[in-house]
Amino acid sequence: MTNEIKTTPEKVETPATTPEVTTPAAAPAREGGFRGGRGGGARRGGGRRNDSRAPRAKPEFDSKTLAIRRVTRVVSGGRRFAFSVALVAGNRKGMVGVGLGKAGDTALAIDKAMRHAKKNMVKINTTKSMSIPHEVYAKYSSGRIELRPVKDRGLVAGSAARIVLELAGITNVAAKIVSPSKNQLNIARATIAALQSLNLVRQDNKSTK
Repeated sequence: MTNEIKTTPEKVETPATTPEVTTPAAAPAREGGFRGGRGGGARRGGGRRNDSRAPRAKPEFDSKTLAIRRVTRVVSGGRRFAFSVALVAGNRKGMVGVGLGKAGDTALAIDKAMRHAKKNMVKINTTKSMSIPHEVYAKYSSGRIELRPVKDRGLVAGSAARIVLELAGITNVAAKIVSPSKNQLNIARATIAALQSLNLVRQDNKSTK
């Protein structure tokens, strides 16, 4: 009797197969990197802009404000408020003028005063060194002023008289306000009246020759 040896077949374990997962393809990158805004424009602050705008033209006349006042007008419906502006304008080459403007807005009142000053421009008779030929005195309302030439002293003046002389381009002149009034507008107009008298003296000298 023979002994039979039974052999059991070995089980071979196969690894479990994982199901294949398909991933969507990545979107192609945009040309030029990331861009924002409509139309693919460049991001703000991402470099200097090419500013092709023309430079602002220099104004023909320089101006300085003498006074800005708030005025009130009483009408049947109540009170109406506005702003009154007085300024001096000049080209620093012998032309100067005083202007007044009134409007409901300050900027509009300044614009009106500037136009008024351009209409009232006067040409001043000056020497080659942009001084005055002789001493002059003038009065306008309560403002009185005296101007006299000084050598190598520059501009010796204050208040509204200095503003008028600076914008007219006049130098080597001493101005003395001889009136107790401190009204800036009257002093400015008195200064222009004194400068205008130089033109009258020059015309008289020409007529007598």
